[in-house]
Amino acid sequence: MKPKVLILRTAGTNCDYETDHAFQLVGGETSLIHVNQLIAGEVDLMDYQIMAIPGGFSYGDDVAAGILLANEMRYKLADSLTAYVESGRLMIGICNGFQVLVRAGLLPRLNSQDAQQTTLAMNTSAKFECRWIQLETQESNCIFTQGLKPRVYLPVAHAEGRFTAPQPILDQIEASGQVVFRYVSTNGGAPEYPDNPNGSDHHIAGICDPTGRIFGMMPHPERFLTRLNHPRWTREDLPEEGDGLAIFQNAVDYASRLS
Repeated sequence: MKPKVLILRTAGTNCDYETDHAFQLVGGETSLIHVNQLIAGEVDLMDYQIMAIPGGFSYGDDVAAGILLANEMRYKLADSLTAYVESGRLMIGICNGFQVLVRAGLLPRLNSQDAQQTTLAMNTSAKFECRWIQLETQESNCIFTQGLKPRVYLPVAHAEGRFTAPQPILDQIEASGQVVFRYVSTNGGAPEYPDNPNGSDHHIAGICDPTGRIFGMMPHPERFLTRLNHPRWTREDLPEEGDGLAIFQNAVDYASRLS
């Protein structure tokens, strides 16, 4: 039986179809679900093994990126989200979805706290960054990145992607192995701008919760699923599979073992 994937959308979401396509490519049974359907009880979150919060500009990123959708999840869906997380199922937030998970308190969940412990702030360049970057895969227990190659190439597209937190929080995230991706320099040394496109603390591009089942990242894996998505696909001899596909494959493989 195919694992069921809920792809959450609301006003301003614009990467839902790409995320839907990614999960379908790797064998997921997908549903595009508006947050109001969950709030109204028309859809039961527990019918799904994977929840994905895609990129975009939910509610126009009013006040701060992702905060309005995060508040809806935190205050209108608290019980169902708690049951979902405690059941051992998977959740991924990409770009705006990462911002939502952080502001909803679902990441990093240090010491099982659901309070917001870190944030994704305005890029240090003070502008929207849209470029392809190199990421270094870190050793972690993140379900989504098991067996991933050491370096991956993915695009970013965000204005508020600077991962930042008080130093004690950063130290705890590092010590508990929750850093999943870091921005890396293309020519050695520390990744300065534009290799680190937003100025993130510790060059962090993605983190997971202590269980490895909740994962958020700023780059867009759904935008590099096949060689045809690569910016130089006409000029380079590339493998058929894009670097982002394995992230979705890992999720579906894991969820298949749950169902």
